[in-house]
Formats: sequence, structure tokens, C-alpha cells
Amino acid sequence: MSPFLGEIVGTMLLIILGDGVVGGVVLNKTKAHNAGWIVITLGWGLAVAMAAYAVGGISGAHLNPALTIGLAIVGQFPWADVPMYIVAQIIGAFLGAVVVWLHYLPHWKVTESPADKLGVFATAPAIPHRAANLISEIIGTFVLVLGILAIGANKFADGLNPFVVGFLIVSIGLSLGGTTGYAINPARDFGPRLAHAVLPIAGKGPSNWGYAWIPIAGPVIGGALGALFYKLVFLP
Repeated sequence: MSPFLGEIVGTMLLIILGDGVVGGVVLNKTKAHNAGWIVITLGWGLAVAMAAYAVGGISGAHLNPALTIGLAIVGQFPWADVPMYIVAQIIGAFLGAVVVWLHYLPHWKVTESPADKLGVFATAPAIPHRAANLISEIIGTFVLVLGILAIGANKFADGLNPFVVGFLIVSIGLSLGGTTGYAINPARDFGPRLAHAVLPIAGKGPSNWGYAWIPIAGPVIGGALGALFYKLVFLP
């Protein structure tokens, strides 16, 4: 498997498990309905860990344009390969969202809220405030990229790193995710939002493209700042 295909498959798995846990919590008549925020954050953390285990040895399991750009900034990834990885991540995220739609096929019709349906696919702010929402995404992704780089500098038992990164995702979700839903990943939001826009989801509303730039710009800025901070402060 090529690194390009590895990023597609890995990001697809990330979205199947990540958006999948959101669907289980917010869609009506699932057995996990109303299970709560802790279930969502734990599900996303495990989603990142499982996807990283699946393709870490193939592509490095970036699964996130913000991380790809951050790794390039600190010299751990070639800039020439950044566009290819980002395209793969968006494709994978879109495909993963299609699988989630199919998985919950009868539940869309029995869920009344268009906002809940969109929430399975893409993020939205608890309080709409563009500047504050952008800052939240910047801070969350700053912590993500800085945390991943710091984790990578530590020595763990073989194969433990993806599991530790999964706990980082849980920690960010619990501590910082309540404002915007912590996209902290442009592909994770854009690919599924695009899927929401084109799929024949029963009773869906608009895809809220007016907000869509925030979970793209915020993570890119935050990831770059996190990488620069690591490069300037942590590296000799």
C-alpha cells in the first residue's frame, strides 16, 4: 500500500469510528442515544488510536492536514509531499462519512433535528462567535500538534505511541472541545461536511458553509503555531 492510499484508508477509519460515535449518541433510536459528551470524546480518542495503528507503518498516520503541515515545519516531513497527503486525507474523510451515513440509514428519518444530523458529520459552535470560535480551534490544534511532537520525543514500549495520542485526543475533547466540537483537523470537518451536502440524508438542513472556514483556518494556524513553538522551545 502506498502512503497516499494509507492516508485515505487511515482517515476513512478515523471518520467511520469518530463520526460513528457521534451518530450513536445524537441520532434517535440508537442504543447509545444521549450517551453524552464523555462517550463522544472517548470514541474519538479510540478512533484516532485505531486509525494510527492501522496505517502508522505505511504513511505515518498523519490523518490531519494540520499535523502534516506541522511536521513539515519542524523538518520531519517533506514539503513536497504535503499537498498529496492533504488530498488523501480529504478523500478518506469523505468516504468515511459516506460509510457512517449508510450505517445509520434508518435513523436519519426518525431524527427530527437537522442540526443533530449535521453534527454527525461536521462541527458547530456552542455559541456562534467567529473570533472566539477561531481562537478555540487554534488553541485546540496548538495543543494537539505540540502534544504529538512531544509524545514522539518520548520512549514508550513498542506500539504504544498511537494509544497515548488517543488519550491526548480525549484530553483535548474533555478540556477544550465544548466550545466548537474540537474539529482540530481540517479534513475531518471539510470531507464529512461535503458528504452531508451531497448525500440524500432524510430531513437534512443546510451544511452551514458559512462556518466551514473556521475548522479549516483555525487548525492550520494552531498546528503551525504548535509546531513552531516546539521547534523554538523544545529543540536545541
